[in-house]
Amino acid sequence: MADFEKVDLTNCDREPIHLLGAIQPKGYLIAVSRDWLIARVSKNIRTLLGHDPDDLIGSPLADYVPSVLLHDLRNRLSYLSEPDMVERLFGRQIGTSGQSYDVAVHYSGDQIVIEAEPGNPGDESPISVRAMMSRLDRAKDLPAFYREGARQVRSLLGYDRVMVYKFAENGNGEVVAEACKPGIGSFLGLHYPASDIPRQARALYKRNLVRVIRDVAADPIPIVPQIDAAGNQLDMSLSILRSVSPIHIEYLKNMGVAASLSISIIVDDELWGLFACHHYAPRSPTFERRSVCEQFADMFSMRLESRERRLIGEYERRARDISDQLLGAVASDETLLNDPDWLGDILTGAIPADGVGVWINGNSAFSGTTPPSEDFRRIVRALNGLPAGRVFTTDYIGGLIEDAGDFADRAAGMLAIPISRSPRDYVILFRSEIMQSVRWAGDPHKPVEYGPNGSRLTPRESFAEWQENVTGRAEPFTPSEVRVAETLRATLIEVVLRLADEAAAERRQSNARQEMLIAELNHRVRNILGVIRGLIRQSQPDSPEVKDFVKLVDGRIHALARAHNQITDDHWGPAPLKALIDAEAAAFAATRESAIIAKGDPVLLNPAAYSSMALVIHELVTNSTKYGSLSGTGEVHIDWSRNGNGDLVITWTEVGGPPVSPPKRKGFGTTIVNRSVPYDLGGQARIDYDPDGVRAEFVIPTRHVSEPKSFAGREIKVHRPHVSSQQPIDPTQFGKKSVLLVEDSLIIALDAEDILERFGATVLTASTPEAAHDILDHQHVDYAVLDINLGDQTSFGVADRLRELGIPYFFASGYGEQANLPMDHRSTTVVQKPYTTHNIARGIEELLP
Repeated sequence: MADFEKVDLTNCDREPIHLLGAIQPKGYLIAVSRDWLIARVSKNIRTLLGHDPDDLIGSPLADYVPSVLLHDLRNRLSYLSEPDMVERLFGRQIGTSGQSYDVAVHYSGDQIVIEAEPGNPGDESPISVRAMMSRLDRAKDLPAFYREGARQVRSLLGYDRVMVYKFAENGNGEVVAEACKPGIGSFLGLHYPASDIPRQARALYKRNLVRVIRDVAADPIPIVPQIDAAGNQLDMSLSILRSVSPIHIEYLKNMGVAASLSISIIVDDELWGLFACHHYAPRSPTFERRSVCEQFADMFSMRLESRERRLIGEYERRARDISDQLLGAVASDETLLNDPDWLGDILTGAIPADGVGVWINGNSAFSGTTPPSEDFRRIVRALNGLPAGRVFTTDYIGGLIEDAGDFADRAAGMLAIPISRSPRDYVILFRSEIMQSVRWAGDPHKPVEYGPNGSRLTPRESFAEWQENVTGRAEPFTPSEVRVAETLRATLIEVVLRLADEAAAERRQSNARQEMLIAELNHRVRNILGVIRGLIRQSQPDSPEVKDFVKLVDGRIHALARAHNQITDDHWGPAPLKALIDAEAAAFAATRESAIIAKGDPVLLNPAAYSSMALVIHELVTNSTKYGSLSGTGEVHIDWSRNGNGDLVITWTEVGGPPVSPPKRKGFGTTIVNRSVPYDLGGQARIDYDPDGVRAEFVIPTRHVSEPKSFAGREIKVHRPHVSSQQPIDPTQFGKKSVLLVEDSLIIALDAEDILERFGATVLTASTPEAAHDILDHQHVDYAVLDINLGDQTSFGVADRLRELGIPYFFASGYGEQANLPMDHRSTTVVQKPYTTHNIARGIEELLP
């Protein structure tokens, strides 16, 4: 009894309706083995063959039926190429009564099932399926098409009521068309719950397309034997006479129906619906007429499928046009994607909706009727828990988030189009609640009642119209609308990717322009530094004190130049502290570079802090080289870390050097060390002249400090002054050479001449390409130093001639290694201005064999 206590008729779903073991009256069944021995018969077989079942079982069928019938049956079996096929023979003689019979034959397992029922008495008019289809094809729309189909079936079969019954995706059914006898009421528009047609019944409707019940009050005729020697029942799935489930008989009686017939409507290989025929008295259309009606239903299904596909195709073509319109419009004006009203108009033109919500990069925008902002964010969070990359649709948002009924009047259903994966962005179409009264053919909830078939749930007894108010739901989105949404998703993703590509291209162009400007700035700054350095050096008298001063200022200028190189290498932005320390170590302690030990996590200083600390570290290294641990065999330890406030704490510790005493006077260098960080950066500085070694601590506020991860993907370059392979440099090592110097700035040229002359060279200077060519025409040159940019000219033509003459040369430029060289000169050494002893020595070393 427990199996039948549930209120949803799940017992119906389990009923083996294909194994009922009986047929309807006025028909006969014979099942034979593959060698045509009788295995089963209906209990009423004596009326047809004149023998009782016990006399027939095990006997050859040929002993009881005409040989011509047997011959025709054998031939028809050869046509059964598919598992669910049934072959037909009409107007055949079987017994001695003279009655003609219509015969059906099919396979059931390893047996051949033969069914016979009284055939056409000869008074029926001929039927033209062609004429029926002609009337059907004239229907202008689908509702008219449904109505004409119902009319044609009723005209053919004569039932009191013929309905076109359409299944919804959830299995419920609706009467979408009807043709009926006047005065019996209408079922048009009524809904039926899915449980009215159990799962196994729907499966049989796809296999056996016509199902007839001649008289719901008739007693079924058992099949003998019910179970064969192997313990099997006869599978009657394809039987045209199969008896009816007692539950279904009770269901029809509750409706007042005495006879029924159903014809399956199959669209895209799925059960789209039925022609459902009801009669209020017993009725038995002939097998021949039912076969014609089956043919009509097959043609109806094909026409219906064609019409639906054409409508869907037209709709989807319009939607693709809209998609192309979207793509073209955004291509010419990308700001439209940020206009929710425009986007809403475009999308709802393709997929009807009441409002559109857009979620991109954590920001929302709305058009039309949509949920409140906070509820919209809840919906997005819920969507993020679903599989990525697929359109999601529901006609009941309440199934996705709680309390959705509070805004159902504004948004009850939705279609979400994801336009990215991570982070997930969405365009969501909303449909408002449809307050509707669904007309049911009786209460769909089927209260528990026990009826005449024992302890099982009784079908609904009342089929009076029953209305149910449906709330919180919207008009569902159709499969074709979902397909259109997938097309729009692809278009939106293409738009987003295109905009991303354009933005990336714009960023690349902007970066290229920025790099060019930075390189130009760098070039000019280096030239200016070179001019300042040259002025200082060229203006100095021979006094030793002045020479020391010039050397001191020169070192500070170079410290700033090195810092400038770091912060303008390929961006104007933070540069690594470690690079600054390495550069100073290489410049001032080249022979004992390892004496400066730097340790700390990678950090970046912004440009202002970088320039200040460049001077501070320069002064500390310079003083230590003169008076402290770097003047002998000692070491300097530079450590840095972040404190609890995120500030950068840098400590300087000298060990192993001579005894230290505080400076006797407060010079500019001391001022830089003590005041740069507090004054320029708002930090702290402390220096202690401990006899065992100078100790200093600097605190740089966190606003000047960043982590290297903020520059992920960009290689951080460290500019270290080049150090010649021989240290210190021997001015005579290059020998007496004649050098062509091409440089358009007099001050810088004078400075370069001084360096080259200290190397023992004879310098021939030219400020223009023409002057350089004139020198090459008349004088011997061993090698050349060529400034690349000479006003509005370049030295590349001079370089071409030098290469033809076999004279070694190298370039110099304020752009340094960023200089843009022609392909023919890409392998040529470029030294970075301003000129120094080290970089000129480097260039000459590259030229020497």
